[in-house]
Amino acid sequence: MPAPLPLPLHCVLVIGTTGSGKTTLARQLAAHLNVPHAEQDAWNHLPNWQEAPLAEFRAQVERFTAQEAWVMDGNYSKAQDIGWARADSVVWLDYSGWVVFWQLLRRTLRRMASGEELWNGNREDWRTLLKKDGILAWFFRTHWRNRRRMPPKIATYPHLQVVRLSSPSECERWLRALKDESVSQAPASPLS
Repeated sequence: MPAPLPLPLHCVLVIGTTGSGKTTLARQLAAHLNVPHAEQDAWNHLPNWQEAPLAEFRAQVERFTAQEAWVMDGNYSKAQDIGWARADSVVWLDYSGWVVFWQLLRRTLRRMASGEELWNGNREDWRTLLKKDGILAWFFRTHWRNRRRMPPKIATYPHLQVVRLSSPSECERWLRALKDESVSQAPASPLS
């Protein structure tokens, strides 16, 4: 059974470990809600994988979340006090480590093969895949730690409606139910 539908959704954070599908879901949700979408990675990763200065990153989050409605994905704690405080809902992609690992590996290999640009001219390559601070190492360092830390972090923002999804299939069912619910709540067309 899909998670409960928090309605209405206006300002939504999509969180989850690296490779869980945050951006994919956030884009779909933003398109469905017809609101702007932002990916925090795009603000954090400057050209040549340089990290954005803290003040610059926080200013981006500040500007984006000042809007009336939005969907933003990312787990960055360095601007959590801004985004989380302004959100009304959080969708947590809380998938098992092995599900996320295989999604991440497939996504990374696909991006490497296609030469897909991620943000600001950055591309994944063998160096970013295999180095000690690369994407796979980052996953193994953070996945289980983040799963433990997320419930207390969410609890510090009691105003948030929380949707915790435990698998990609549950996420698909939830999104489909959200779309179905929106259709059923749409006002009927007046007869002429």
